[in-house]
Amino acid sequence: MTGAMILFGSSLFFLYALPPAGPGSARGLGWARPLLLASGATILVAAVLGLLAQTIVLAGSVHDGLQPDALGAAVTGMSFGKSSLARVVTAGLFMGAFLLTKPGRPGWWTAAIAGGAICASFAWMGHGAATKGAVGLLHLSSDIAHTLAASIWIGALVVFLILLATDRRQAGANRQALHRALHGFSGLGSALVAVLLATGLVNSWFVFGLAGVSRLWTSAYGQLLTLKLALFAVMLGLAAANRFHLTPRLGAALGRPTTAGDAVAALRKSLAWETGISIAVLGLVAWFGTLAPPSVSQ
Repeated sequence: MTGAMILFGSSLFFLYALPPAGPGSARGLGWARPLLLASGATILVAAVLGLLAQTIVLAGSVHDGLQPDALGAAVTGMSFGKSSLARVVTAGLFMGAFLLTKPGRPGWWTAAIAGGAICASFAWMGHGAATKGAVGLLHLSSDIAHTLAASIWIGALVVFLILLATDRRQAGANRQALHRALHGFSGLGSALVAVLLATGLVNSWFVFGLAGVSRLWTSAYGQLLTLKLALFAVMLGLAAANRFHLTPRLGAALGRPTTAGDAVAALRKSLAWETGISIAVLGLVAWFGTLAPPSVSQ
C-alpha cells in the first residue's frame, strides 16, 4: 500500500506544488521518474506475491495454492483476488504508458490516475466493502476518501524529504521553489486533516459504533487504534511546527546560505520524524485491520 500512496501522492505533488518547468520543477529532478517507476514496480510485485500468499493460505498448502484452479477461483470469486488483479493490471498499464511519455505533466497525470485507482482498490479488502445495504456505499466512499487523503499527505512527505536530503546539490532557486511548495502545502494539509478526521469518525461508527466504544480499550483492536491516534496526534504536532515555525524560518533565511542551511537541516529532521511516524501508522493500520473490532469480537 505504501507504494500506491507514494505513486498517487508524489505525482500529485509534482502537479500542484512544483513549477511546471525551470528551476525547482519536477521535470528537472533526476529522481522523480525513477521514484514513480519504482513505486509502480513495487505495487506490481507486492500484488502478485500477496495474491499467491493468500491463495496458498486458503488452499492449505503451497502446491494446492499454486494450481490454476485455485488461483482462478481467488481472482474471480474473492474480493482480495479481484483487487489484487486490478492492482496488477493497473500498475502494468501505468508502467508501460509512463515509459512512453516524456518527463512532464502528462506523465505525472498518468501516475496520479493510476495511483489513485490502486489506492481505492484497497478499500475492496476492508470493512467498507463488507458493509451491507444502502449505507455500504457511504462506508466504502469514506474508506476511499480516507485512503486518498492519507496518500496525498504521505506522498508529499516523501517528496519533501528527498528534496531536503538532496539540498546540498541545490541552488538558491531550488530553495525558493522548496519554500513555495512548503508554504503551498500548508493550506492543503489543513484540508487533508479535516478529511482524515471526518472519514475516520464515519469509519469508526460503521466498524464498532457506540456499542463497541465501552470495550474499545480492552481489546487488541482498540489498543492498536488508540496507539494509531496517538501517533497521528504527534504527526499533527510536527506538521504544525513545520507550518508555523520551520517554514517561515526557511523563508526568512533565503539568501543567507549559512542560516538557510540550518533552517533546511531543522526541516529535514522534522520531516524525517513525520515520515517515520507515518510508516508506523500504516503498519498499525495493516495490523489491526486483520483483527475483529470490539463490537464483533466481544
